[in-house]
Amino acid sequence: MKMKLKKILAIMMAATMGMAMTACGGSSDSGSESSGTEESASSESSGSGETYTIGICQQMEHDALDQATQGFMDACTELFGEGNVEFDQQNAQGEQAMCSTIINNFVSADVDLILANATLPLQTAAQATADIPILGTSITDYATALGIDDWTGATGVNVSGTSDLAPIDQQEDMLLELLPDTKKVGILYCSAEPNSQYQAQLFEEALEEDGIEYEEYTAADSNEIQTVVTSAIETCDAIYIPTDNTMASNTQIVNNVCMPAKIPVIAGEQGICSGCGIATLSISYYDIGYTAGEMAYQVLAEGEDISTMEIQTAPEVTKMYNPTICEELGITIPEDYEAIETE
Repeated sequence: MKMKLKKILAIMMAATMGMAMTACGGSSDSGSESSGTEESASSESSGSGETYTIGICQQMEHDALDQATQGFMDACTELFGEGNVEFDQQNAQGEQAMCSTIINNFVSADVDLILANATLPLQTAAQATADIPILGTSITDYATALGIDDWTGATGVNVSGTSDLAPIDQQEDMLLELLPDTKKVGILYCSAEPNSQYQAQLFEEALEEDGIEYEEYTAADSNEIQTVVTSAIETCDAIYIPTDNTMASNTQIVNNVCMPAKIPVIAGEQGICSGCGIATLSISYYDIGYTAGEMAYQVLAEGEDISTMEIQTAPEVTKMYNPTICEELGITIPEDYEAIETE
C-alpha cells in the first residue's frame, strides 16, 4: 500500500513539474514573439531616418504665403516620413521686431533648418546665423534681398530657396493687351519691401520701351494705402501691383478706391488679383513651397551643400482673370485666360 502510494505521488509530481516546465516554455516563447512584434512596430513608426526640426517664419498671413508654407510642409512630410520631421510654425504679422524674436528663438533652439517665407524673414535669418541652413520661398530676387552684387544663381552662403518672380515683361504685355488705350500707369507697392521695388523697376523699363508714361506710388505701411491709391487714380488710367506682401494683405482697401473710379488693376499674383485686380500672370505658390520642401530634404537627408544650390523658379505661369471685377468694369478677356474662383 505504501509502495503504491509512493508511486502515485511520484507520478503526480512528475506530471506537475512537466506542466510547469511547459508553462514556463510557453511564457518564454510568447514573450519572445511579443518583444519581436513590439520592436518591429517601433521600427516601422520611427522610420529609417532621424527626426528633424524645422523652424518656419512666415512674414504675414495672406493666401499666397499660406499656400507656400503648406506646400513646403507637405513635401517635407512626404519625403522625410510621418513623424520624422517637426515644424515650429510662426507668423511675424509683418512686424520686424516679432520676426527677429522668432528667428532668434530658432537659432537658440538650434533647429536643423529655417524656412523663411518672404523677404523680411529671409533677411532676418541671414543676419542671425551663418551656420543653420536657410531656405527661402516667396522671394522675388535673392540678390536684391541679400545685397549680392555678383549674382551667379546661387548665394554662396547658407541660403537657397525658391523665387516667386513671374516674367515682368509678359505682365506689361498683358496690361497693353487688355487695356490698349492706357496712357499712364500707376505702380503701387510698399516702400519697405525691396523685392517690390525690384519688380517696379523692371515693369518701368518695359513701359519705357513701349512709350507708356508711369509714376510710382508707394506706401510705407498699410495705414498709407488708401491715401496713396486715391492719389494714383487721379492721374492714372491703370494700376500695376507687383507681388507685394503689404498690398496682398490689404486688397480690399485698394478695391474700395479703384472700383468706384473704374480704374483697372493688373496684379503680380493670383491673391492680389482675387481681391482687387482684373488679371494676373500668376505662379503657384504651393508649388514653389513644395519645391523648397524638396530642397530641405536634399540638404538635411542627402547632404547637399546649400551654398551651391541654385535658386529655383516656378515651372510655369498662368494667365488668370477676375470675372467679377472684369464684368463690373466692362473688360472683355481673351479665351486663353483662366478664371479665378472668387467667393
